[in-house]
Amino acid sequence: MDNKLIIKWGGKEYEVDFFENETVGDLKNAIQKQTGVRPDRQKLLNLKFKGKMPEDDCKMSMLKLKAKFKVMMMGSLEEDIVEVNTAPENLPEVVNDLDIEDDEVAIENQEVYLSKIIKRIKDYNVKILNELRPDKKLLVLDIDYTLFDHRSVAETGAELMRPYLHEFLTAAYEDYDIVIWSATGMKWIEEKMKLLGVVSNPNYKIAFYLDSLAMISVHTPKYGVMDVKPLGVIWGKFEQFSSKNTIMFDDIRRNFIMNPKNGLRIKPFRQAHSNRDKDNELLRLSKYLKDLAEHSNDFASVNHRHWEKYKPKKRSERRH
Repeated sequence: MDNKLIIKWGGKEYEVDFFENETVGDLKNAIQKQTGVRPDRQKLLNLKFKGKMPEDDCKMSMLKLKAKFKVMMMGSLEEDIVEVNTAPENLPEVVNDLDIEDDEVAIENQEVYLSKIIKRIKDYNVKILNELRPDKKLLVLDIDYTLFDHRSVAETGAELMRPYLHEFLTAAYEDYDIVIWSATGMKWIEEKMKLLGVVSNPNYKIAFYLDSLAMISVHTPKYGVMDVKPLGVIWGKFEQFSSKNTIMFDDIRRNFIMNPKNGLRIKPFRQAHSNRDKDNELLRLSKYLKDLAEHSNDFASVNHRHWEKYKPKKRSERRH
């Protein structure tokens, strides 16, 4: 019987036909015709047989897939790999990893960008997943390289998940409402949250997601045009949150250039397989979030660049 699968890759969806008597290898060949990604470079993350990624000779009938089942694929085109491998050495860092200079943050009060934020507040629709709780702070989190190594290949999404993710979110949820803001599309965000087990975890809840449509573009003389994540969009929609009780984690500093005093540049989580046993960034940041929630009445007054050295005064010391 002829069936169809939806392959999600590179922010797009591809409809691929398959037959029950064909193999996973046949499916990969069909995917290559649609996407150009060679079968040996394809990782079909949520395609499972007995809890594992199926071998290429596994019959499609064994997978018992529903019509138009969505498969999340990771994999690179050959020309992209060649481009990376032949890139000249000693090039300056790209803006994604550049530490934005302090003299560039003056744009946060420019009228042209404030008007863009007002438009987002008016037009962008936020779908509340779990009701906001009174008296909680706000934690805004990026996904790629912050919670998830989205470039490495693996048999399961869990292998690319940053260590201590669920422990971190559980601890943060005690003091913070949690928002996920990614520079990708909403469907991609939803798929990644399912893949990482965030949606189904009973120990914490995500308040809502924001995608690329909630971002604005800004221009700086030094870095040119950049798409950024202005926290003012959230503050304009939810009056209980402000610069005093909001913190954003992102591996790209430019994303919070409109709110430099409320952003913390987290160390990027890359090369998951070699760094999984060494990375404890989320574990250490859990303590920082707890200290911040308990001891700071104004997050914007704290220098988050030096979060590792943060030593809050004890309550008894603050009375004197």
